[in-house]
Amino acid sequence: MAKPQVVVAPVLMSKLSVNAPEFYPSSYSNYTESYEDGCEDYPTLSEYVQDFLNHLTEQPGSFETEIEQFAETLNGWVTTDDALQELVELIYQQATSIPNFSYMGARLCNYLSHHLTISPQSGNFRQLLLQRCRTEYEVKDQAAKGDEVTRKRFHAFVLFLGELYLNLEIKGTNGQVTRADILQVGLRELLNALFCNPMDDNLICAVKLLKLTGSVLEDAWKEKGKTDMEEIIQRIENVVLDANCSRDVKQMLLKLVELRSSNWGRVHVTSTYREATPENDPNYFMNEPTFYTSDGVPFTAADPDYQEKYQELLEREDFFPDYEENGTDLSGAGDPYLDDIDDEMDPEIEEAYEKFCLESERKRKQ
Repeated sequence: MAKPQVVVAPVLMSKLSVNAPEFYPSSYSNYTESYEDGCEDYPTLSEYVQDFLNHLTEQPGSFETEIEQFAETLNGWVTTDDALQELVELIYQQATSIPNFSYMGARLCNYLSHHLTISPQSGNFRQLLLQRCRTEYEVKDQAAKGDEVTRKRFHAFVLFLGELYLNLEIKGTNGQVTRADILQVGLRELLNALFCNPMDDNLICAVKLLKLTGSVLEDAWKEKGKTDMEEIIQRIENVVLDANCSRDVKQMLLKLVELRSSNWGRVHVTSTYREATPENDPNYFMNEPTFYTSDGVPFTAADPDYQEKYQELLEREDFFPDYEENGTDLSGAGDPYLDDIDDEMDPEIEEAYEKFCLESERKRKQ
């Protein structure tokens, strides 16, 4: 069976590629062989970074074994503001243009934010990454109501920011580990932009984001005494009743409301972020992305044979048949977030929808 071609984000040529030192990446020999054939054809820094990103895309299980060497190499090579800025851009482009790389990209960003030693006046890695995200965030309202291509690019950014919120660790002065509050605020405003423009693809993106981050966001808001999630659920109810979205999207929204009413499917309230471990928290792996084998069996990074299953997934010819970016195509082929949509609304969902409409109408009249 032919191996599908991996889509590669464009290599951005800039000062990274100028006067790069001679270097042979030693962690994965399959990328060095082509360079070793010609003594003078050494890789540039841009090429090295892009090769590593593509390598992680194809073999995500190699992250743990190769990330340390990658960071050490960058510490000897990324020594200027321009180089650091280019590194951020390469990772950002890969995370927002390659399906299913947003999670791995967020993990990579977290590791580099703690292990890159360069900290120029323009900002360290994490600060430059957040600045890059802010440029997309500032045009959120225009992007949410833009053309299809603009919206798809916007949706990729939204989901990447969701992964960053879950994976980017901020260490305080006394050693405590927290999440970035600025991303929490940003996600709230991004949801507003999506719900204010209730087109099908915007609503699908909102559902994906809430399935990914809803439980963590609600816990954080409750801890601060905020009712943001209640407001979001009310927005969803208004969309289901009033918006001219498709029946399938309304069904997705109803299922999301149902998921939230069951405490996001958790057996108990999740331990606080800094205390949760795989041993003491059964929901530790809850926010890992879900994939599906050829037999339709779901699996996540929590499964012992994750790497083997994921590699099998990559080798299937029809892995990305209908994707154009991060799975926002409504057809939902191979999309774990959309796999529960049937052509016809089943009787149970239809009955639940009718009850939901009646209850909402009753509340309005009160």
